[in-house]
Amino acid sequence: MEMPEKSSANLPAEDQTLETARNTEAVNLVSESETIETVGDDAVDPEKAAEDEMTEALDQEENDEKVSEPLSYETLGAVLAELEAKDPADVPSDEIRRLRQQLNLLHKAYIDSQRALWVEHGNDLATFNETETQEEAELKNRLNAMRERKAARAAEQEVERQANLERKNAIIAEIIALAEDTDNVNRTFPRYRELQDEFNQVGDVPAVDETAVWKRFQDARERYSDNLKINKELRDYDFKKNLDSKQLLLDEARKLVVEEDVIVAYRRLQELHNKWRRIGPVAKELREEIWDAFKNASTEINKRYQTYFEARKAREAENEAGKTAICERVEALDFSTLNSFAAWDEMTKTIMEAQTEWKNYGFASRKLNNQLFARFRAACDRFFTAKAEYFKATRDRLADNLAKKVSLCERAEALQDSTDWRRATEELVALQKEWKTVGAVAKKYSDNVWKRFLAACDHFFEQKKQAGNSVRSVEAANLKAKRDLIAGLDLITVDTPKEEAVEMLRDIHRQWQQIGHVPYKEKDKVYDEYRTRLEKLRSDLDLNGVQARKERFKNAVAEIEGDENKLYRERERLTRALEVKRNELRTYENNLGFLSSKSKSGDSMLKEFERRADRLKEDIKDLEDKVKLIDSKL
Repeated sequence: MEMPEKSSANLPAEDQTLETARNTEAVNLVSESETIETVGDDAVDPEKAAEDEMTEALDQEENDEKVSEPLSYETLGAVLAELEAKDPADVPSDEIRRLRQQLNLLHKAYIDSQRALWVEHGNDLATFNETETQEEAELKNRLNAMRERKAARAAEQEVERQANLERKNAIIAEIIALAEDTDNVNRTFPRYRELQDEFNQVGDVPAVDETAVWKRFQDARERYSDNLKINKELRDYDFKKNLDSKQLLLDEARKLVVEEDVIVAYRRLQELHNKWRRIGPVAKELREEIWDAFKNASTEINKRYQTYFEARKAREAENEAGKTAICERVEALDFSTLNSFAAWDEMTKTIMEAQTEWKNYGFASRKLNNQLFARFRAACDRFFTAKAEYFKATRDRLADNLAKKVSLCERAEALQDSTDWRRATEELVALQKEWKTVGAVAKKYSDNVWKRFLAACDHFFEQKKQAGNSVRSVEAANLKAKRDLIAGLDLITVDTPKEEAVEMLRDIHRQWQQIGHVPYKEKDKVYDEYRTRLEKLRSDLDLNGVQARKERFKNAVAEIEGDENKLYRERERLTRALEVKRNELRTYENNLGFLSSKSKSGDSMLKEFERRADRLKEDIKDLEDKVKLIDSKL
């Protein structure tokens, strides 16, 4: 006898509940006939997309944490070796993606280090070419090979799932055929049980067909149990066995309601639902009751999971806002104004504080977490690259300054034993001035190079001081001797015969020249005193013949008086001589304007120029008087 197909309106209470549950949101409890099992990476059940997204998000939380800190090539190779030993179907796609992200991080770190070395060696960054290491190329090839094996395995699994679908459809068809054979129920029941076990043993089917297959299988079993006049004792035994199995699942579901780990409870619940669907029907009067109990326990677990998921989303949003703010804060920092080690160290503390703050935040959403990390790392890399370039330039400058100061030390050491006191002193003073113009050197060399330079200078000036002590005593004696000669000039008076006075002056001048150096600060003073006294004596005694020359010139003019031609020619000669003297005087006066008496040599030259200028003025005065005398005769 054929039984009509059941519409959803005619389904028993448990079936109607299952039919309604299929249309609820993904986070609500799915029906007994539906699957919530996570399917393969290459197929997605549209009705479970929301649940899968939440499950994958939780899985990604662990993967994201691993991505945050890059592995080494060696560790990455070891992890990859473990995955290569597994069946490609057992390797999650997220794991392959995570390893590729790790490899990209390693590549970036390697390129950054090579770029820094390239710049450090003075190369133009525009000429830098990115390359990959042999290890990186090998790992990349292995990852590509694994992805290809996984794709090939996924294709094989899809073929297997299709074959499993055909086998399960055949089992369902056979159960329906057994249900229609109402006259041989005792003979077909063992086969019916075998078909159920066989159905449960068949592997996965395509995800898009899984729910429909389970639903048809459930309908076929219920049709066999409900619509056929089978042996009541046999059917009751089957119902009781199914009830006991479902009661055990119900008890376990109730325990999961109070499980502290929400994720463990949720995933375990999926396993319980898979087992529930494998169990056959129970007595009609108990179906709705036990299903409602199981459904209620499941609803509580799902609510807890949904609450956890929403709270996690809220935390991710907060973390995203916090990490974005850190990125913006670090990106806004201006490194161009940092021009000292202290300033860079202070900025480094700011960056390290930002990194510490970053670590205190949890993960952002799966979509943005890696992007934010890459953005933050790029901002930090920008700082540390700028810092490395500054430190390199500073090290070069310090090295250059050190080379200059070492050169000054060598030059000072070459002079430290010199006995040419004046020349060596001037050169060492110039070296000290040059030292002040050279910038700083590295701290570890600063004290040593300064002590070396100072030791050379101190050695020279100490030797000069010791030599100067004996020289000063000799100069003091010379000064006394010259003062005695000046005092000896008082012995010459206007009453002294001219020849005797001249001889005395010659003797005094000869002694003066034989006396050595006097103290430098007394040199000009004693010489001026000597010259003044000497000039006065010569003037008083007319030793220079000034008056005699004037008288001779007057007599010569008197002889040619009346001869205007001779007078004019003499006047022209005197005028030319006068112009020459005036030009010489202007030259000396100009030179005096450029000379400085800040040094000993400059002071001595200044005095000599002044003496020559005074003599020129006297000569000019004498020539002017002669010209006036001739003009009075014309």
